[in-house]
Amino acid sequence: MHGDPAAGVVLALAVVLLTAKAGGELAVRFGQAALLGELLAGVLLGNLDLLRIPYFEAIGADPGVDLFARIGVLVLLFEVGLASTIPEMLAVGRAALTVAVLGVVAPFVLGAGAAAILLPEAGQATHLFIGATLTATSIGITAGVLKDLGRMEAPESRIILGAAVLDDVLGLVLLAAMTGLVAGAATGEGVSLGSLAWIMGKSIGFLVVALAIGSAVTRRVYALASRFQGRGVLLALSLSFCFLLAWAADRIGLATLVGAFAAGLILDRVHYRDFVDKGEHPLEHLLQPITSFLGPVFFVVMGMRTDLAVFADGRAVLLAAVLTAVAVVGKVAAALGAGRGVDRLTVGLGMIPRGEVGLIFANLGLGMVVAGAPVIDASTYAAVVIVVIATTMMTPPLLAWRARRLPSGRADADRGADPPAVGHERVRAVGLDEGQSAVAAVEPEHRG
Repeated sequence: MHGDPAAGVVLALAVVLLTAKAGGELAVRFGQAALLGELLAGVLLGNLDLLRIPYFEAIGADPGVDLFARIGVLVLLFEVGLASTIPEMLAVGRAALTVAVLGVVAPFVLGAGAAAILLPEAGQATHLFIGATLTATSIGITAGVLKDLGRMEAPESRIILGAAVLDDVLGLVLLAAMTGLVAGAATGEGVSLGSLAWIMGKSIGFLVVALAIGSAVTRRVYALASRFQGRGVLLALSLSFCFLLAWAADRIGLATLVGAFAAGLILDRVHYRDFVDKGEHPLEHLLQPITSFLGPVFFVVMGMRTDLAVFADGRAVLLAAVLTAVAVVGKVAAALGAGRGVDRLTVGLGMIPRGEVGLIFANLGLGMVVAGAPVIDASTYAAVVIVVIATTMMTPPLLAWRARRLPSGRADADRGADPPAVGHERVRAVGLDEGQSAVAAVEPEHRG
């Protein structure tokens, strides 16, 4: 008798994972990030019905697969938080801080303005949400290129990486604000400066309280848990902490992603040093098998929700083209805040690629409804996916082109620039070797 309700889900997961790895391998062979291949594999899988090949389009809508993708998002954002630390946020330097702020504000304003012009029939909440999807930077792609070019120690690279630390925080606060505004619009409250200020304050307050209390509490909890004799305690405790804060964020009306990110931001290697001292692998290493499983599921499912049929409408093509241009211009313009003594164009090009956070924004909008219509419809979602693909593909060749016209990385470092004061740092690109999420930040050397 064949009646296990999990049978259909595990078959769908088998298809998703095999397709993801095939797409990721092809992308890597062509010099692109693996996540791009996973996303494109999902786009292909979700549009096989156009070739009259049935079944596969239903995978993206399967509730079981969707649940795996949602948990995967939380783990990915937890990993993003782990790649940053509070000291880094406080020590990124004026140039990196300015670039980060401009890199969020400029794409947001330009994107919302473009949406208002191209989609006048859509509500204000939709316009603002579209602008928010353009604010994120997938810095891991840039980090990989800079490393290959031997320019990791150049001041431009250090500004880019420092700005990325704050970019994640600002992007998640903006996400919380947008979801709150949409929720208000759905109940007829509308969008006002007062409601925006309240949601922003609540988001920042949640992060501040979580960081202030969580850091002190986790240090003691992890010290106590390190006395356990069983294996796997560090991973189980850390994931529980991630899911607990995600739940807490949801309880106060914020996106669960904000809580997952805050959990990662709170945890520092010092907190679980006792585990490592007794032979456990670092938390980042323990998470890799999980992200190697859940990450591709997320990216493929996001790709499968892209309906290529919408591009038969010229407006969808125009929207994708304009949003891509806005995404590029907004980040390049942010480099004006990099100051003197550095190549601003290199900084701007390094901030261009979008990635998983942009997809997360768009996917949330796809599931939100105002006045009976989704905040992000199928056409707009497909346009955002095109932005992610285009900006991811263009960044490596553009950075390589610019690097050939500049002195060596050491020469750049000697030109008298004032890079962000991030101490003794090294670059950590989460999952680049394994083909996972392209997230990178400056990771300080922790001392006992």
